[in-house]
Amino acid sequence: MNKCVEKVNRVLIAGTNSGCGKTTVTLAVLAALNKRGAALASAKCGPDYIDPMFHRSALGVPSTNLDPFFFDENTLRFLLASHGAEKELTVIEGVMGYYDGLGATSRASTYEAAKKTATPVILTVNAKGASLSVLAAVKGFSEFEPDSLIRGVILNNCTEKIYSSLAPLIEARIGIRPLGFMPKMPECELGSRHLGLITADEVTDLKQKLARLAEQAEKSLDLDGIIALAASAPELSYEPVITERLEPFRIAVARDRAFCFYYEDSLAALSAMGAELVPFSPLADEKLPDGIHGLYLGGGYPELNAKELAGNETMLKSIRTALENGLPCVAECGGFMYLTEAVAGHPAVGFIRGTAFDTGRLTRFGYVTLTAKKDNMLCEKGDTIPAHEFHRWDCDLTGDSFTAEKADGRSWDCVFATDTLYAGFPHFHFLADPRFAENFARACIKEKHNDRKH
Repeated sequence: MNKCVEKVNRVLIAGTNSGCGKTTVTLAVLAALNKRGAALASAKCGPDYIDPMFHRSALGVPSTNLDPFFFDENTLRFLLASHGAEKELTVIEGVMGYYDGLGATSRASTYEAAKKTATPVILTVNAKGASLSVLAAVKGFSEFEPDSLIRGVILNNCTEKIYSSLAPLIEARIGIRPLGFMPKMPECELGSRHLGLITADEVTDLKQKLARLAEQAEKSLDLDGIIALAASAPELSYEPVITERLEPFRIAVARDRAFCFYYEDSLAALSAMGAELVPFSPLADEKLPDGIHGLYLGGGYPELNAKELAGNETMLKSIRTALENGLPCVAECGGFMYLTEAVAGHPAVGFIRGTAFDTGRLTRFGYVTLTAKKDNMLCEKGDTIPAHEFHRWDCDLTGDSFTAEKADGRSWDCVFATDTLYAGFPHFHFLADPRFAENFARACIKEKHNDRKH
């Protein structure tokens, strides 16, 4: 396979820890540069679905996930190049603290993503309640690894007076370029719930908040310095991640406020194989779209919409009948919950036995490796794929077609899988192993050529 080389101007906005303000800083940079008319791309380290929705709201184009647990180095570089090669600048948002990964390691961390993509890093430091101690934090992070890739720093929750005194010291004593500050902006805070931020579509005044962040960024961030730092990034070399083009087929994709967690590059892989992705709403539509050959029920918040979902009885029947007739289906997390008999005490599709209930805490949280215990629609017995679980709801029956194993050796059985079904709590990305996407596509094509109508 031929190697490709692309010049992708890029920076990664990392943080000292969760909650330091890197999402706010990232959105401020995106909104400000977008206001200038720059052609931008964005990305998020890790498996998160929600931050990319905010990136998309700021730019109007899909964001990508760069997850070093899901992807090898080549796939990370391929995704970064495929989204950023035609853009003036790509802004990547980190996850958690810069070095935080699996256990007490940097595996699957923002740092690992930066290293594998050779991306210069801007460290976000929360300066609230501190002054000279900020330098100690910056120095510690920049020297923790021989080449930390930290080339700039932004101070969040910082006053102009404090920044004016600290900026020359950061450059003189540590040799890292200060790139501005963001003051405390309570009017731009984003709401949260048990899985993190609320989704972008739920923030009614998001455009106003983004405009306010852009206005402030123009005043207090060194946007030209950020652009220059991005331009210093070296070329990216990679081999294309090939997905085979098959014949056309149609997949219904649930898209509404109850089902909104999808990796856009997973969907793009299916499209590249020939899929027409047909959006529909389990909340508002009466039935599945006509003429479909597959169904994708992503994660989201069915528990918050359980009563309304239950009230749409014609949709419940349409999905149940289609699945009983063998329609190929991938249902992840919230999508899986929807297929059970009940969610939060309200009737659901009823195709899978069991009920979904609130545990009150995150359950089986984090990265896992899935190993198939038997042949199924997506893979053969013994095949593996990296995945993650992120939910506080559980079901009394969670399946036993795969084994999930964490890095520390803990394991459990999960997922209902047949020759037409994957339904379980673990989320996965089709580009972590494109064979899973191809197998789903071939199942849909097989359905296209049989005589059943749904």
